[in-house]
Amino acid sequence: MKAFVAGATGETGRRIVQELMIRQIPVRAFVRDITKAREILPAGVELIEGDVLSPETLISALGDSTVVICAAGAKPSLDPTGPYKVDLEGTKNLVNAAKAKGIEHFILVSSLCVSQLFHPLNLFWLILVWKKQAEEYIQNSGLTYTIVRPGGLKNEDNDDVIIMENADTLFDGSIPRQKVAKVCVEALFETSARNKVVEIIAKPEVAPQNFAELFAGVKG
Repeated sequence: MKAFVAGATGETGRRIVQELMIRQIPVRAFVRDITKAREILPAGVELIEGDVLSPETLISALGDSTVVICAAGAKPSLDPTGPYKVDLEGTKNLVNAAKAKGIEHFILVSSLCVSQLFHPLNLFWLILVWKKQAEEYIQNSGLTYTIVRPGGLKNEDNDDVIIMENADTLFDGSIPRQKVAKVCVEALFETSARNKVVEIIAKPEVAPQNFAELFAGVKG
């Protein structure tokens, strides 16, 4: 297994890279700025410079990767087209390249509440609308996928327990990014994670489950 990580220098992406390295999975990190990536990412990660908005470069960028984890997302800005371009078109470009390369498993980091049109996050240039359309594109692509919808993201990890539910079940709650990264990486190893949308938050004082149990508890 070799993992291609899009959005590898983002707050969630860099933690995904860390988790992959812990599991001793070779990483091909797709970044927009190699200088920045060298400062952020651990040694031993293969760095590939590029942009998900340049579809003609993506097939070669994937190289010998066998799985893809997409943690790319639009950054807050005054550009109303940002979420559309990055969260939808960029994801579609990566899905198309992954399909052309015969990628074995595509993991997408999405968001809770993508099915709620009248959600406050859609005031940020319809970001949830575009994320939902990206999900649907993956689901219709023929690729093996896992779509991970985390709650509000926290930079600091904690001892809370991961809760995983079916799509459109959780509508509030938060989770540390490190736990999101663990879910994404463990999904690569769990057959019961394939072709599922999982929603995740974390809470204290909840009986923990292992990842096999968590993924098995979600409907396909």
